[in-house]
Amino acid sequence: MQTLREEEVEKLIELVTGELLGGLASESIHPNEPVKVRWVPKPWLLLGSGNYAAVFSHPDYAEYAVKIYAPGRPGLKEEAEVYKRLGNHPSYSMCYYVGSNFLILQRLKGITVYDCIKRGIPVSEQAIRDIDGALEYACSRELRPHDVHGKNIMINDGRGLVVDVSDFLKHEECTMWDDFKKAYYTLYQPLTSLWLFPVPDAVLEAVRKGYQLWRRS
Repeated sequence: MQTLREEEVEKLIELVTGELLGGLASESIHPNEPVKVRWVPKPWLLLGSGNYAAVFSHPDYAEYAVKIYAPGRPGLKEEAEVYKRLGNHPSYSMCYYVGSNFLILQRLKGITVYDCIKRGIPVSEQAIRDIDGALEYACSRELRPHDVHGKNIMINDGRGLVVDVSDFLKHEECTMWDDFKKAYYTLYQPLTSLWLFPVPDAVLEAVRKGYQLWRRS
């Protein structure tokens, strides 16, 4: 006998294949820039986009997120394997279904650390410790955390969540999270202890692009 979860996922698969995939217009112009979503069929909502994929939600299935890989971009099978290894952990989503070019995931609620800084919302040290613990857990599952930065981590009720694990099978070293923590403890904490202020998006984007250039040098 099917569980309620299985029934919901089956109905959602029908909506994805029957509505979303047929009406969606998106492309990945450059592997280091977010996917461009040109059109989303109603009533689907765009939750966000990364360099290889975009994430959507249906209002009737708000507990789920549908991650669709842009045409020509790899990584779906690898991401599915990552979720398989992670299993059930409070700081990560869960994968309920793997399609030909999409995943159905548990939808994590909260606000990204990037948006917290942009809006002047405090980023707690507890959230940073949660992410540290989540990444240590991933390593114990024979994964290598990669591409963990302000847009890929989220805070919900003061607790840290990792929202993108698509590169956790990569073998090369990645220092993004260590670099972020250094900036958090040496710049963010001292400054926000005196004055918590919103940072304009243009400034954050300049920092992001500058960091990318620095890492390539």
